[in-house]
Amino acid sequence: MTHTMEIKIYYEDTDCGGVVYYANYLRYMERARTEYLADRGISVKALMDEGTLFLVSRAELDYRSSARYGDTIRIETKISETTGATLLFEHTMTEKASGKVLTECRARLVCADAAGKPKRMPKEMADKLR
Repeated sequence: MTHTMEIKIYYEDTDCGGVVYYANYLRYMERARTEYLADRGISVKALMDEGTLFLVSRAELDYRSSARYGDTIRIETKISETTGATLLFEHTMTEKASGKVLTECRARLVCADAAGKPKRMPKEMADKLR
């Protein structure tokens, strides 16, 4: 299943040349993952309150083109792999008007307890992601 969301690029997102600062793409993908889960009835906040965290253990980004001030970007998110304790998210960001690919990312998240120790994903969550 794929989730799509859009983000408008504001001045605060850019460097002095009006190009999106590279690290901001990580923030956008974090939002997209949260929305992906919310669309499936999974509340990140509720998981946190119960002592379940998801920590990024690896992120790989391929920057293809730059987003700029005033653009709207579309982020498509999917989970391509799950294990008992990990999720592999894949994100593709495109510029809405042209469809041009901006960034592709793979991010592996590990389920952990409040102390940061890896643990199995809650069964209810795993069932919703199947």
